[in-house]
Amino acid sequence: MTTATIVTALAAALFLGIASVADQRSTKRVKTERALSPTILLDLVRQPLWLIAIAANVVGFALQVTALSFGSLAVVQPLLVFDLVFAVLIARSVGWDASGLPPGTRRWDPVALAGVGAATLGVAGFLIIGQPSAGHAEAGFAVFWPLVAGLVVVVGGSLAVAAKSPNLRPLALALACGACYGVAAFSIKLVTSGFGSGPAHVFTNWPIYVLAVTGPAGFILNQNAFQEGKFLAPVQAIITTADPVISIGVSLAWLDAHLRGGPASIFGEVLSLLVMTAGIVVTAHHSPQVTEPKPDDEAMAEVLAVPVHQEDGSADGHHRQAREESPEG
Repeated sequence: MTTATIVTALAAALFLGIASVADQRSTKRVKTERALSPTILLDLVRQPLWLIAIAANVVGFALQVTALSFGSLAVVQPLLVFDLVFAVLIARSVGWDASGLPPGTRRWDPVALAGVGAATLGVAGFLIIGQPSAGHAEAGFAVFWPLVAGLVVVVGGSLAVAAKSPNLRPLALALACGACYGVAAFSIKLVTSGFGSGPAHVFTNWPIYVLAVTGPAGFILNQNAFQEGKFLAPVQAIITTADPVISIGVSLAWLDAHLRGGPASIFGEVLSLLVMTAGIVVTAHHSPQVTEPKPDDEAMAEVLAVPVHQEDGSADGHHRQAREESPEG
């Protein structure tokens, strides 16, 4: 666990946090599509805030790849939990408007700040107590089938639940998204380890193709989950928690990474992950997210020096049109 790994991972979390705020606000501007439908991207590409999210995601992804190239998967992915922390701080600092939030909502809610502190303490405790080893960065083809089978079960089951239960739909989509992101991070670690052997090695091994599927699938599921959720807190909490937990699991199972043993260490590691999860849930629950676009969308775009998209005379006109076209409108 090096300083470079920690700094790069935290920088990645910062950009992913920026992307999260812009993403959540922009997905509410377009009509609802079925899960995994690429049509939502055609609508979103016309939203300036969504383009901000794309740019921030690209930078964050590049920093994540860099961190994973010389750091342990079990170190990098837990640090990316801070994308939620940064997202909450950014949402409360940029374009804050309490008019669309429940009465009594405070800009700097002490409960939300306590959640931020708990998430930070949990991640720090896990890394300090567990001291995850780097392990190795290669996995044979024998790993492919159980990995894919597990992913198919989780994602397939989640999509089945999403199709049958409208109330559970956003939560199921969030779980599928988190699973895809966790497997994608595992694949990134394997792909970056093969760079030194040249392109032939990279493109003749399975991880690059798993990444090519799980990355875009997770991204689209992310858009669907944010758009579907009337309450975004549990959606964001599930995605934020599932990614590092799955990444830690696969690194321990297939990359020969190790955590400190002994009853006291194991208790501390489990307790730290529970504290991290509790902090994520509290932070997400108290984050200032709304389910309809508010004036703070325009404020954020103005702060970031990006003009709000104009259509039919105004961005609000586009939103009204989208709502009228939506079955839910």
